[in-house]
Amino acid sequence: MKERIVLLSIISLLLVLLYFFQNKMNTPCAFMTILIFMSVYTAYMQIAFKHKTRKEKKHPQEKNYEFLPYVSIMIPAHNEADVIEQTIENISKIEYPRYEIIVIDDRSTDNTAEVLEKVCQKYSNLKYFSRTKEAFPGKSAVLNDALKIAKGEAILVFDADARIKPDFLKELVPALEPKQVGAVQARKVIINREQNFLTRCQDNEMAVDTHFQVGRDAVKGAVELRGNGELIKRVALEDVGGWNINTIVDDLDLSTRLQIKGWDVRFCPEVCVYEEGVPSYIPLLKQRRRWIEGSIRRYLEHFADVLTSKDMSLRVSLDMTAYITEFILPLWMVSEVVIQSYRYIKDEQNWILSSMALSTLMCGFFFVALFYSLRKYLKLKPINNLIQSFTTALYIVVLWFPLAIFIMFKIIFMKNNMDWGKTQHGTTKIKTTIENNTEKEKAEQLTNV
Repeated sequence: MKERIVLLSIISLLLVLLYFFQNKMNTPCAFMTILIFMSVYTAYMQIAFKHKTRKEKKHPQEKNYEFLPYVSIMIPAHNEADVIEQTIENISKIEYPRYEIIVIDDRSTDNTAEVLEKVCQKYSNLKYFSRTKEAFPGKSAVLNDALKIAKGEAILVFDADARIKPDFLKELVPALEPKQVGAVQARKVIINREQNFLTRCQDNEMAVDTHFQVGRDAVKGAVELRGNGELIKRVALEDVGGWNINTIVDDLDLSTRLQIKGWDVRFCPEVCVYEEGVPSYIPLLKQRRRWIEGSIRRYLEHFADVLTSKDMSLRVSLDMTAYITEFILPLWMVSEVVIQSYRYIKDEQNWILSSMALSTLMCGFFFVALFYSLRKYLKLKPINNLIQSFTTALYIVVLWFPLAIFIMFKIIFMKNNMDWGKTQHGTTKIKTTIENNTEKEKAEQLTNV
C-alpha cells in the first residue's frame, strides 16, 4: 500500500507539472530543461572520471594485496543442474588464500542436489545444503540462510552461471579495504555475446551500464550492486539487517539500504564476471520485468528513508534522485506526445512537432552514451559501432519503455505477487574459455577500461 501511495503521489505531481507546462509555458522548454540537466550531469560525471584518471596517473595508488579478509563465496542454485558443476569448477580455481564456497540448492525440482553431492566430494572447502520446499522463496532468503553458516568477513555472491578469471578475488578485494566502503561490484560481461541479436544487445547494454557505473563511482554517487560478482563486508551487511526477503531484486535493494546507512558502494570495471545472456525474447522480457519492477518498488519502499537519512551523503542522494528519472521519463514522454496529439486532432494550439523532435533528441542522448561505451569498452570499429549503437538503442526503447509504463500500472492497480521470474541458465553450450585468456588479451581489457 505504501508503494502505491508514493507512486500515485509522484504521478500526480507529474500530471500537475504537465498541466503547468501545457497551459502556463512553452512545452518544449520543459523538455529542454530536462535534456540540459541530463547533459550537464553526464558531463559532470565524465569530468570527474577524467580528473580521477589523471590524478591516479600522477599519483598511482597501489592495491594493498596484503589485505586478505576471509571470503565466503555464496552461489544460490534453483534448478541449475545443467551449469552448477562447471561453475563450481571454475570458481574453485580462484587464486586467493582464504575463502570457502557455499552452494545452496534452493528447492530444486531437478537433480541439482545430486550434482552437488557428487561435486562436494572433490573440494574440501565446498559446503552445500538444500532448502526444503516449505522454505521462504527468493534469492534474499537463500542468502540469509547461507549467512548463518558462513565464516567470512566478506561475502561474495555469484549467480549459478558465473565465470571468472583466477585473479578475480585478488583484484577485487583491495577495493573493499577503506573503512567507509561496504560493498564492491565487478563489471558484468555477457559470455555468449555472439549467439544472436538479443545476446549482443545485452552485452552492449552491460557496456553502457559500465559507463554510467564508472561515472557514478567517480562522483562517489549511488553505485549499484548487480547480484552477480558483488562483494560485501559482513559488518555492513549485518548493519542493514541482511538481505530483504520482501524484494525481488536483492542486489538493488541492498545497494539502497547500504547507502541509506552511509556505506559507500564502489565499482571495479577492471574486474569482470562473465554470465549468460538470455537468447530468447519471452524469457528476456520476464527477466527485465523483474528488474524494472524490483527497482521501482525499492525506490518507493525506501523513498522516505532516502529523503530523511542523516547518514547518506548529499552526493549519493542527488545521484539516486537523478537516476529515478529513468523510470519517470518514459511515462512523461509518452504522456506528452499523447496530449500534444490530442490537441493537434482537436485543432488546438499544440507543440506536437517540437515534442516529437525533443523526444527523439532524448533518445539520441542515450544513443551517444551507447556509442561512447561501445567504443571505450568493446573497441568496436566505427561503422560496426554506429550500427550496433543504433540497433541497441532501439532494443532498449522497445524493451524498457513499455515495461516501465506497465510496471507503474501494475503497482497501482494490481497485487504484488512477488514473482521472481527465474532466468534459465544452460540454454546454450558456451565454448568461450575464461581461464586461458592470454596476457595480451588481459592487457587489452585493462586498456579498454
